[in-house]
Amino acid sequence: VQVVESGGGLVQAGGSLRLSCAASGGEFSTGTMGWYRQAPGNQRDLVATITSGGATEYAVSVKGRFTISRDDARTTMYTYLQMNNLKPADTAVYYCNIEGSSPRTAQEYDYWGQGTQVTVSS
Repeated sequence: VQVVESGGGLVQAGGSLRLSCAASGGEFSTGTMGWYRQAPGNQRDLVATITSGGATEYAVSVKGRFTISRDDARTTMYTYLQMNNLKPADTAVYYCNIEGSSPRTAQEYDYWGQGTQVTVSS
């Protein structure tokens, strides 16, 4: 199983970034994909999630600025996080997550990527 994020970087306040995540190697078609973030000294918090049916959930702090989407290929699930009007408070390591259960075996899974750094300068 591989969960790989990309797209982080340094941006000025008010700017935009788009994060990408690819999850492969498992039976993920019915899983929920999500983005979480962790700033130094803080816990890992939910940013946004999207179900296999397209239902989305956002943290209050990012509503109206961030948009999550997904694209399900046959063997790889992709999720994207479009981040607009970025603020210094958005600075964190962003992690991709996929969780659910195999449609074939009902075995539950919960996988994380390695994280990608997003830094917003004021």
